[in-house]
Amino acid sequence: MTFVRGAWRFLVGVKDLGVLILLLILALAIWAAFHTRTASIPNGSALVLDLDGPVVDQSSERSPFAAVTGGPTGGNEIEVRDVVRSIDAARTDGRIKLIVLQLDTFIGAGEANLQSIAAALQNFKRSGKPVYAYATAYTDASYYLAAQANHAWINPLGGVLLTGPGGTNLYFKKALDKLDVDINVFRVGKYKSFVEPFTRTEASPEAKAAEQALVDGLWKTYTADVHAARPNVDVTAAFANLPARIKAANGDFAKEALDAHLIDQIGTRVAFGQTIAKLVGTGDDKQPGAFNGVRLDTYANATKPNRSGPAVGIVYIAGNIVDGEAGAGTAGGDTIAKLVAKALTNSDIKALVVRIDSPGGSVLASERIREALAQATAKGLPVIASMGPVAASGGYWVSTAASQVFAQPSTITGSIGVFAVIPTFNRALDKLGITTDATKSTPYTGDPDILRGLTPDSATILQASIDDVYRRFTGLVATARHLPIARVDEIAQGRVWTGADALNLKLVDHLGGLDAAVAAAGRAAKLGDTPRTIDVEKTPSLLFQLVGQSLGLGGGDDDQARARDPFAKIAAASRARIFGAIGEAAAIAGGSTIQAHCLDCSTLAPPRPANIARSADWLATASAAIR
Repeated sequence: MTFVRGAWRFLVGVKDLGVLILLLILALAIWAAFHTRTASIPNGSALVLDLDGPVVDQSSERSPFAAVTGGPTGGNEIEVRDVVRSIDAARTDGRIKLIVLQLDTFIGAGEANLQSIAAALQNFKRSGKPVYAYATAYTDASYYLAAQANHAWINPLGGVLLTGPGGTNLYFKKALDKLDVDINVFRVGKYKSFVEPFTRTEASPEAKAAEQALVDGLWKTYTADVHAARPNVDVTAAFANLPARIKAANGDFAKEALDAHLIDQIGTRVAFGQTIAKLVGTGDDKQPGAFNGVRLDTYANATKPNRSGPAVGIVYIAGNIVDGEAGAGTAGGDTIAKLVAKALTNSDIKALVVRIDSPGGSVLASERIREALAQATAKGLPVIASMGPVAASGGYWVSTAASQVFAQPSTITGSIGVFAVIPTFNRALDKLGITTDATKSTPYTGDPDILRGLTPDSATILQASIDDVYRRFTGLVATARHLPIARVDEIAQGRVWTGADALNLKLVDHLGGLDAAVAAAGRAAKLGDTPRTIDVEKTPSLLFQLVGQSLGLGGGDDDQARARDPFAKIAAASRARIFGAIGEAAAIAGGSTIQAHCLDCSTLAPPRPANIARSADWLATASAAIR
């Protein structure tokens, strides 16, 4: 009887828990509906773009329950489409008087996305409405946006410290040697440097030269854009003798930035808020420095277009390209192919824009996506490619299905090359006193054998396979770009290019952002230059959306949230970039054998939270093994 009573209590508890969960879902649904319905935009207010985290094309899928259970949420990501669309809407919205850029916790963005936001801000200013910017300190990405403002403020204890693209990369060869792990590399492409972190202690001369040319091109574009926004600012000259000028200013970074005309005014956050309040009012918040403003997420939700009829569908390929299914922020080959098929069944979608922000990944998944886009073209749907910050290797492979390819001048693209990395553990096992034996029905049974090492025949077969994939890759490019195969091979070889260089090399057709690609798709489908758009993407379940909205997920990690002075911001960004690179290397090493991937490309864009989280596990495992 005791057992029966205990079982009954357990069942009653399960029932009560189920009822509570259903009530929670119902309450969240009512709250979300009420919140959405009652959201209003105050008249004469400021649109506040509080960019708390990195700006990306598509945010990574995260479980809202991680916040409930105390697990990591991965940090906040802002989608560039929300920023640009909100700025465009505010330009003609009589309720919005000005824009405020809050850039204290802005982690960064790919330079191509910075260019898209800057273009929208310049259009907003041409309407006669001003843009104000504030940060305790500015680094590369935040200053790029602040340069677009009519009035850029800085905290008295802050400064402007620009470092330019590039940075330190990690090489794992010595660590792998200590682990007695052999890395077998098969590749095609003189500049295909992805495998070098596993096989070298430093970059090869070819890879070093190619990466230097890339970062020089990105920095040239950056300085030119800043000068165009602020003609009295010469970034190169401003930092030519920075130590002497800082010393002359008695270490006052803010005063030095003001003297160099990099910013317009020095003041506290309260003083900045009071200045804005004189223009838009104080609003309901009685805190010092408060003003009448509306947040980006509130404004984006309240101004979403609600039109119907013919449209251009936008499919996002963001993050690493992987086999099978994947959530938002990672490009699962099967997932993207299904989304393209879904777009074909939508009678409103008359053309497709494939927006690419990916350093590549699995060759099979890249081809799966390309085939799906080619099928869409075969069924009469125009397909246009829009390259975001990074569209390299597998990302470029996908673009060959498009009839036109758009890139920003600072897009990182190319990297047309293929590799395979296979670790073998025969030395590690031998050191541990573990031996192996095998039975074979053919000479190739069990190959590639990661326990006993690769045989010469296995190595020959793998290299032949890599050579074949490279021929297919360059063949796709030659056909799509109408170039001789010899010319493609010459500019391929795994070399990475800026969008501006890619245009000169005929790897892309036009320079322009997503809006330009959408306009081209609209013209191709006879919808005009400003067609309605539909985002074709996998949406999270209703429960996840409701929980996420109610919890107000957002905010970066603690380091990022605290990083406000220039040196702390640079250190936090550097840590995030390095950890992101480690996580991506770990993901690729454990992924498909044959890949078209560009690790150097991904280190020049904001790291994905998933890669940062993965790096912690990888480093813990590696350090324990080395000890």
